[in-house]
Amino acid sequence: MKISTFLVGLIPTWALAYPGMDRAMAEIQARRDFALERRSTDLLGDLLSEVALTVVGSAIKAVLQGGSAVADSSTYTPPGDLASDACKASVLCVWSHIVNELSETFTDSNGCTDLARGAIRQGFHDAATWDKNSAYGGADGSLLLSDELDRSENLGLQTIGDQTKTWYDSYKEYNITMADLIQTAAMVATVSCPGGPRIRHFVGRKDNSEGGPTGKLPLPGQDAKALIDLFSAKTFTSSDLVALIGAHTVAKQRFVDTSRTGASQDSTPAVWDTKYFSETIQGDNSTILIFHSDKSISNYASTKAQFSAFAGMGGKALWSPAYAQAYFRMSLLGVNNLNDLTEITKVLPLPS
Repeated sequence: MKISTFLVGLIPTWALAYPGMDRAMAEIQARRDFALERRSTDLLGDLLSEVALTVVGSAIKAVLQGGSAVADSSTYTPPGDLASDACKASVLCVWSHIVNELSETFTDSNGCTDLARGAIRQGFHDAATWDKNSAYGGADGSLLLSDELDRSENLGLQTIGDQTKTWYDSYKEYNITMADLIQTAAMVATVSCPGGPRIRHFVGRKDNSEGGPTGKLPLPGQDAKALIDLFSAKTFTSSDLVALIGAHTVAKQRFVDTSRTGASQDSTPAVWDTKYFSETIQGDNSTILIFHSDKSISNYASTKAQFSAFAGMGGKALWSPAYAQAYFRMSLLGVNNLNDLTEITKVLPLPS
């Protein structure tokens, strides 16, 4: 349910009980509209061609050009065990069994696990090797099918990478791709974190064993302007960038500052919340670790207002749909058969 429908409908009742609440809710709605209106609407892959779109292609196009990427609460019941003929014949059934195994590893009694954090970062790092000038790269599985994982920018991904390879070896006989497994793991990890959004998700990506182009991933020492330009080449606006880096809310670093291995980037790394935004603005880099890149974005002229909006009152209601839409786009970078994908959103866990 959209905040614009739900919250605005409640304003008159709340305003009677809490003087000034009507103005506050109006401000939240205005900031939400600001956030979503500044998102990218660029098309990707084969949607750029003039061929007739399939039903799936039309659905993906609608999200890329303004529709919500936040999934509804529809669920799926598999018709049988993974090895059954009925399941083997169903893309949804195969992925439902895979997702069940993934989700069990991504949460514990505290919230997000280290494997969940790794899966989210892994999804970014596989997809973000692509930009508009690239002839290859993107969400193609090459992070784990080539020597990409050995690159310095991918330090810290070895554990989740090894685990994902193990999962792939277990399920590859069911005609899955590594590219899909990486992005599915990222989606499952996100919604498995308490407070994380359930994002619409499609499978059918093609694998590529050639390492993606170098120099395409963001680095923690970069300034805001360099990052804005880097992400613009990937079809993201500066507002999309701010939404995406909010995933640092569940991050722990190991190699940026080796004297503080395991330091988190906000005070609640097991929960998907907006403390990352507020604590990056206010923080002194002692209780949490603040990347230079993040601090730069929080202060930069074209991103400061968006960063502050996510940090402020009602920020979570603004950030969740903005992140969902931006990561939906991220998960499809470099994918050139969007018309042929299959939606499997129903097999994802429901938000906690």
